Amino acid sequence: MPIVTPLTKLLGIRVPVVQGGMQWVGVPQLAAAVSNAGGLGILTALTQPSPEALRTAIRDTRKLTSKPFGVNITLLPSITPPDYAGYARAAVEEGVRIFETAGNNPGPIIKYLKDNKCIVLHKCTTIRHAKSAEKHGVDVLSVDGFECAGHPGEEDIGGLVLLARAVKELSVPFIASGGIADARGIAAALALGAAGVNMGTRFMATVESPIHQNIKDKIVASTERDTTHIFRTLHNTARVFKNKVAMEVVAIERRPGGAKFEDIRDLVSGARGRLVYENGDADYGIWSAGIAIGLINDIPTCEQLLNTLESETEEIIGGLQGLVVSKSKL
Repeated sequence: MPIVTPLTKLLGIRVPVVQGGMQWVGVPQLAAAVSNAGGLGILTALTQPSPEALRTAIRDTRKLTSKPFGVNITLLPSITPPDYAGYARAAVEEGVRIFETAGNNPGPIIKYLKDNKCIVLHKCTTIRHAKSAEKHGVDVLSVDGFECAGHPGEEDIGGLVLLARAVKELSVPFIASGGIADARGIAAALALGAAGVNMGTRFMATVESPIHQNIKDKIVASTERDTTHIFRTLHNTARVFKNKVAMEVVAIERRPGGAKFEDIRDLVSGARGRLVYENGDADYGIWSAGIAIGLINDIPTCEQLLNTLESETEEIIGGLQGLVVSKSKL
């Protein structure tokens, strides 16, 4: 029997799994594969160099799937910010009605999307920020624990506590994000009150993922100890794969007096990180990975992955029912 939650009903998907909007990874071939397999695929707007390029990516995705998919718009701190409004407008004009938002000051973008009758999933790392997003009218919150890849916030709160608080304090459905890569993680999230999960790192190691095979193999060979945090001293913490470049950044940040961004700018450039996925050299630049990396042991197709997650989650949930025994039978 299928798993039915507020998320599956709202989005029209079969499996309560959202593919994370990962920079350089959320492209048409992956988003379409996830959606075709029953989850919600996500295109990453900022992977595209311009709003017009995003239009093309949306059209390319539609050629590959007739199922629902969404677009991620992450608002990043920047001296020269991208044309976020332009990306949102392009996606809406192309008929996209599901969006994942994240980052700083999302209010104006969320208002525009809601004014255009879109469904908005907003990612946040604290209950405080989740409540603020509720006031902006988001439909679903993605509660991102300290285990996640990318930016976990500055309060270092794990998913177990965040989700337990979310179910008590939030009035809209929420999904669990960070540290989830298998059916036990999905079953645990549902038990904690989540309506589904967001998975990023797990989808990096799939056949349809656009990254180099060497990086997929590196993910499979790694353990939960193979990530580290950078930008801690800059109060913009990011969890990344623990490679030579990341450890050099950490060493610079640990110098007496700390580090300025200018000290590490060249090491952490997005261009170098993108080339990791293209040339397969895991030590060439910074690339994101969550501690769920320790749970990934194979490189299936998205269809194989979601079918396995669906059936194993159902089995786990069914097995838990056997733990409840009538007192009269004790």
